[in-house]
Amino acid sequence: MQLLLKQLRYHTLKLRLRHSIDFFFALPFCLLLMGCENDVKKVYELTTKANLPVDKGVNIELIYSDSAQIKIKLTAPISERFLGEKPYLEFKKGVEVIFYDSLMNQESKMSAEYAIQKETENIVEGRKNVEIINKKGEKLNTEQLFWNKETHLIYTDKFVKITTADEIIMGNGLEADQNFTKYKIKSVSGTITIKDEETKAKEE
Repeated sequence: MQLLLKQLRYHTLKLRLRHSIDFFFALPFCLLLMGCENDVKKVYELTTKANLPVDKGVNIELIYSDSAQIKIKLTAPISERFLGEKPYLEFKKGVEVIFYDSLMNQESKMSAEYAIQKETENIVEGRKNVEIINKKGEKLNTEQLFWNKETHLIYTDKFVKITTADEIIMGNGLEADQNFTKYKIKSVSGTITIKDEETKAKEE
């Protein structure tokens, strides 16, 4: 009987000791996790307050697809992601966006020397020497342009110049589809017929 009691006490002591050891090793791990969580929060707070990027990509390529078909390809030398209430991607060294049809043929191409993508609004804004060329070779030039990824529309209130095979149209404000096949200038300020300009040049 005494031997049995000693064995029970031994096993009980051994069990308590094992639990104590487990707790001893688990405690630092829990504290480490809590510390990491606090560090992440601090990094988030510091980067947000200082307006610093949380990550940076070099020579990036973003693909937008629909029903397993590639519709849009965005490339940029550098991208930086910023957090906050309105997170965004910034392309400080420019961006190029190619739009494809269902057969992966290029419909149009947009480029800009600077761009920003507002992630919560699904809007990409291009600034400085913004250019779009459609499959017919028609070209749009402006200093600021917005592209809505949900509505598939592009628009601006700035000065625009559209160059076609026959004429150059200038004005303020524009709305068009992202493929730049249908467009409307809000206020046309002038039109130049290219053939007339070529004829004048020959006469001179």
